[in-house]
Amino acid sequence: MDAFAGLARKIIESFKMPLFDMGDSSFTVLTLLYLILATLLLVFLASKLNKIVTERLLAKSKIDYGVRAATGSIIKYAVLTIGFIVILQTAGINLSSLAILFGALGIGIGFGLQNVINNFVSGLIILFERPIKVGDRIEVAGVAGDVTDISMRATTILTNDNISIIVPNSQFISEVVINWSHTDRSVRFNYPIGVSYKEDPEVVKKVLLEIAYDNPGVLKNPKPDVLFTQYADSSMMFNLRVWTREYINRPGVLKSQLYYEISRRFRKAGIEIPFPQRDVHIKHDK
Repeated sequence: MDAFAGLARKIIESFKMPLFDMGDSSFTVLTLLYLILATLLLVFLASKLNKIVTERLLAKSKIDYGVRAATGSIIKYAVLTIGFIVILQTAGINLSSLAILFGALGIGIGFGLQNVINNFVSGLIILFERPIKVGDRIEVAGVAGDVTDISMRATTILTNDNISIIVPNSQFISEVVINWSHTDRSVRFNYPIGVSYKEDPEVVKKVLLEIAYDNPGVLKNPKPDVLFTQYADSSMMFNLRVWTREYINRPGVLKSQLYYEISRRFRKAGIEIPFPQRDVHIKHDK
C-alpha cells in the first residue's frame, strides 16, 4: 500500500510539475488537460446552444431561416469567445501576460486569414440578406446548379452531373450571381426554330403551340407563346417561349423533348426545316 501511495504521489507531483512558463503563468500537465477538456466541452455546449436557438426558440417565430441561422452562429461564436476567456482565467493563466503574444500572433494570423475572414463575413451577409438560399437554382463563376448547403465559409452547389462544388462565400458578394429562382421557381426558356419560306406562319405557330401545351413540363399559365422574329437568309425564324417549374434545373432535357416533338410534328404536317442555302457563281475569264 505504501508503495502504491508513493507511486500515486509521484504521478500527481509530475502532473503538477511546470512544463513551461509564459509570462507570469506556468503550464503544467493538469493545466493542459483542463484546457483541452474544458475547450471541448465549451465547443459542444456552444453547438448545442446554436441548435436550440435556431431550431427551437427562433423556429416558432416568423423570422426567415437565414436570419435564424446567422443569429445562432453569432451567438455560438460569442459564447466560444467569452467561454474561452473564462477557461483561461479559471486555469490560473494571467491574460495580461499573454496580451503581447496574442497581439503579435493576431497580426500574423490576420494577414494569413484575410480570405477566411472575408468568406466568414460574406457568409453572414448571405444568411441575413438572402440573395441565395438552399434549393435555389443559381449560376456563379461559370458553375450552375442547386444550392444544397450554406455554411459560414462556403456554399455547396450540386450540379446536374451530381457533382458537389464548394464555392467560397465571397464570390457571391463580389461577382455577378444569376439566381433562377430568387422570387419564384417559374422560369421562361426561348427556343429558336427556322422553317422554309414556303410555309404558312400561322400554321407554324399553331403547331408549335400545340407541342408546347401537350408537354406536361410546360406551364399553362403563363401561357406559351410564339414570336415571328426574323426573315433570315434561308428561313423564317420563330421563337417558342415556354414557362416551366419542373425543368428549372434541367433546361436541356425540356429542350430535347420539345425539339424531338417539333421534328416529328413538322414531318407529319409537311412543314420543311430548310438547310442553309448559298448561291455560288463561277466566272470564267476569257
